[in-house]
Amino acid sequence: MDALDTTNDLFFTRTDLDEDAVQTVVSDALAGSDDGELYLEERYSEMLVFDDGRMKSSSFDSTSGFGLRAIAGEAHGYAHSGELTLDALKRAAATVSSVTSGYDGTMALPPQAGGNRALYTADNPLEATAFGDKVTLLQDIDAYARAADPMVRQVSVSVGSSWQAIRVMRADGYQTADIRPLVRLNVSVVLEKDGRMESGSSGAGGRVMLDQWLDPDVWRKEVDEALRVARVNLESIPAPAGEMEVVLGAGWPGVMLHEAVGHGLEGDFNRKGTSLFSGRVGEQVAAKGVTVVDDGTMDDRRGSITIDDEGTPSARNVLIEDGILKGYMQDRQNARLMGVAPTGNGRRESFAHTPMPRMTNTFMTNGEHSREEILSSVKKGLYAVNFGGGQVDITSGKFVFSASEAYMIEDGKIGAPVKGATLIGNGPDAMGKITMVGDDLALDNGIGTCGKAGQGVPVGVGQPTLKMGGITIGGTDTAS
Repeated sequence: MDALDTTNDLFFTRTDLDEDAVQTVVSDALAGSDDGELYLEERYSEMLVFDDGRMKSSSFDSTSGFGLRAIAGEAHGYAHSGELTLDALKRAAATVSSVTSGYDGTMALPPQAGGNRALYTADNPLEATAFGDKVTLLQDIDAYARAADPMVRQVSVSVGSSWQAIRVMRADGYQTADIRPLVRLNVSVVLEKDGRMESGSSGAGGRVMLDQWLDPDVWRKEVDEALRVARVNLESIPAPAGEMEVVLGAGWPGVMLHEAVGHGLEGDFNRKGTSLFSGRVGEQVAAKGVTVVDDGTMDDRRGSITIDDEGTPSARNVLIEDGILKGYMQDRQNARLMGVAPTGNGRRESFAHTPMPRMTNTFMTNGEHSREEILSSVKKGLYAVNFGGGQVDITSGKFVFSASEAYMIEDGKIGAPVKGATLIGNGPDAMGKITMVGDDLALDNGIGTCGKAGQGVPVGVGQPTLKMGGITIGGTDTAS
């Protein structure tokens, strides 16, 4: 059964909604508008948390509802409800019609139809694995971590699963649908040595089934990684402060690219002229050799979507090529107002939210240098292997990122681990300071959630090892 058939069963067979009656309401409500859609959603989610040797919490949530949107120029009317009834939809239609009252627009063409292949299984990860097996999984992880190292003082494990079905209906009769599974496993440990306590964490997931995590060879890798990071942190020294060369590790450090550059390439910021990248298509915005891609078509990745939340098929969009800005990520409204095509990046957190341009899986492509070659070229600098939190100002491009695992580089060799290092800079400026791009592209393990305007959506990030010159490091060892 394909996504359209499955959602037909969910939204029209199991409810009192009649498909033809719904289509009539949508067509009438959006008459005279420039664009718009009815977005139907059903979602199930579950989270289990095991902490301090016992089950700390277990939750299950089920939500369903719709969002109806009418667009007139730059204005839009949006109404949503958790009540899937024709009466609720008619009330929503009356609300959004107020935006198009007296407006005479031309409805934009529907998204390109066709066989956009499914990127993941449509099965429900909540149902595929018995609840008792999930509890046993968490207990086994806890026991393995505690037995692996006598320094372990605390273990926290969580496993989350969700299953989302969406359907998009337009005034012109166009319909499309998607079914999206998602799982995530997190492991966090605290070690103590000589009175000093440090933590380490690791996680993985994607649009896959949970049963693969029942294999000990799979989940033990995450535990071993969390223990490794905690052991490294126990040996860390205060990070230096000042300007120096920085080498960023492959994989998750791409979160800095996501935040410092990716958000600035979203269509709404550029249409409004609030991004440092506004009006710069065709210009050099990064060092030569730097190519940045947003790709929602990758199998099983956390940010992958067969269609976006407006019904546009996902795509592989080259944003920056060899340092030249090629284009922005677009939803339908901003694309229409900017006179370009939508790129499959119209995303929303749920039926209660309006779509906006958002990233999917954003990464920098490979260069020609090996990791060893990059490290050996640095006389003194910082090797940031992994990042924790960070903040970015889209308007100014300024960013601050904290490194959760970092090392000093001395004469081309990896030296002592350091703690408390923060990277401070400006996104476009930092992109221009990239001097070497590695050949070891890695994507993150499937743990990213992106926040924008109060909405969170799952995303992926990635990059090869990078060398950047002249980055300001905020640290606690000001004497170095």
